[in-house]
Amino acid sequence: MLHDPNAGPDLNAMLTDLQTLVEIESPSSDPGAVARVMELVEGWARGLGAVTRALPGGTRIFNFGVDSAGLASSGLASSSLAGAGAGTAPGHRPLLILMHADTVWPVGTLAQMPWRLEGERVYGPGTYDMKGGIVGTFHALRALRRETGGAQGGQWPAGGIQILLSPDEEVGSPSSRAHIEAAASGARAALVVEPPVADSHALKTGRKGTGGYWLSLRGIASHAGNRPADGASAITAAAEAVLAIQALARPEVGTTISAGVIHGGSAMNVVPEACSVEFDVRVTHLAEAERVDAGVRAWRPTDTRVRAELTGGLNRPPFEQGPDTLRLYEQARARAQALGFELGHEVVGGGSDGNFTAPITPTLDGLGAPGDGAHAAHEHIRLDRWPGHVRLLTRLLREL
Repeated sequence: MLHDPNAGPDLNAMLTDLQTLVEIESPSSDPGAVARVMELVEGWARGLGAVTRALPGGTRIFNFGVDSAGLASSGLASSSLAGAGAGTAPGHRPLLILMHADTVWPVGTLAQMPWRLEGERVYGPGTYDMKGGIVGTFHALRALRRETGGAQGGQWPAGGIQILLSPDEEVGSPSSRAHIEAAASGARAALVVEPPVADSHALKTGRKGTGGYWLSLRGIASHAGNRPADGASAITAAAEAVLAIQALARPEVGTTISAGVIHGGSAMNVVPEACSVEFDVRVTHLAEAERVDAGVRAWRPTDTRVRAELTGGLNRPPFEQGPDTLRLYEQARARAQALGFELGHEVVGGGSDGNFTAPITPTLDGLGAPGDGAHAAHEHIRLDRWPGHVRLLTRLLREL
């Protein structure tokens, strides 16, 4: 008997899986802790018949009915199977799902933010961002497998499904970016199981590009009372830099720049020799990133005795909202409506691994677990909304 596609997922089973993941704390800075999460998730993938592989840098790839030509198969026919569908017809390319195992929370956070259920909410570090998205994806895959004839006999959709599980998304994906882009080059579309917009059903159809600059200034120290003119103040130069670089912002088009951290000086009565400033940059369009970068690199201190060293730049390109993404959203919206809820969409300021795939293949983000509190003490998932989003993801995996 085929599984009823309108039946809801087993919420108790999802909660059990989620608690298991959340109680394996996995900050980006602890590769061993992240690997423990990845090993567990890889076991779930193998249980569904996936061909799995660890890629250089720690990223894991799970292939469900994908081979090196992007055709429905389970054979391991290439060294990584990333970009498996490159050069093949779109209908035979895999559907790519992006997820990450790392969180922003250090080991020990559970002592202050324990796993707990309160009414229609489940709290804990990493629940919303994004272990709920991982759990929901695997319950969607299990439902899809049941619909097509059981765990062993079922068939995956044409082209198959490919999952990339990253170990370092929260710190900019330095080791996983190349794998993500390679996979996107062979995918017919990318679905990102980051959470929806906070406290809503809204998906993410665009994201700002994100970057940062680190400015180090070295002046000349001297006694602030006896010989002030002999000094060259690094703090004065830093103040000039903050005003000049923040003035490059254009909030009316989505470009924001914030000096978030500043360190400098040694004592109140010393003209400061050293100072450093860290800038956060967000842009909606790539042309804005290029304009800001040129402006930041052109800045020079007024006092020519102060030396300036600049590092950094754009980390994630903007995920610019385009017609391909909006078409994916409209397909999702229609399916959500059939399931009984209204799906919105927004362009948001934070980045994700979808920023890397959006310039390469149609990308839809925010398909994880609804809730609120990313990177905050009240991080939680809405249990009254989560099953509906898992049902939505199941339909998208079956029908896109």
